[in-house]
Amino acid sequence: MVSNTSKILVKEELKKLGLHFIVVDLGEVDVLEDITEEQLNQLKIDLSQLGLELLDDKRTVLIEKIKNIIIEMVLYSDEDETIKIKFSNFLSEKLHHNYTYLAKLFSEVQGISIQQFVILHKIERIKELMFYDELNIKEIAYRLNYSSVAHLSNQFKKVTGLSPVHFKKLKQLKDKIRSPIEEVGNLSNKNKKMEIFH
Repeated sequence: MVSNTSKILVKEELKKLGLHFIVVDLGEVDVLEDITEEQLNQLKIDLSQLGLELLDDKRTVLIEKIKNIIIEMVLYSDEDETIKIKFSNFLSEKLHHNYTYLAKLFSEVQGISIQQFVILHKIERIKELMFYDELNIKEIAYRLNYSSVAHLSNQFKKVTGLSPVHFKKLKQLKDKIRSPIEEVGNLSNKNKKMEIFH
């Protein structure tokens, strides 16, 4: 996903090269003049040194856009009511391509389907929400647009091998077994007394 810091760094590099540009959605930049081969190579080098990559292949750019839309959809699904529509229609409208074309391209390049990619990201989001005890499982199912808690549970178990309840119990067990590092050796916090010498 394209961060604000990444956008700022890219803008600075483009300015250094004396290029005029317009920042478009999802980390895409339109350069307003013809860019020379030398400028393009320098931009690639400069971005690489910052840990960023210049994607100039149209297929690669489209794949990255699909990934970014999916990640944003999963992270912010409760904030964006437009996601309540059928995802294939949403993706097609957003990227101005037929969904069949997008799905085929994504599978060829990534080795998994768009749907599998969505499911994997939803499962990671479910884990995160359960880990931080922000919502109960019913609220999580609603937030991530599952038709029911049973649907969420079945998908979660297929991917992780655990039911959401079992996952939550393991998390709670881990919390009981392990003490936070800042509490190790500080017995007064737990009202425990320990006799070391008799």
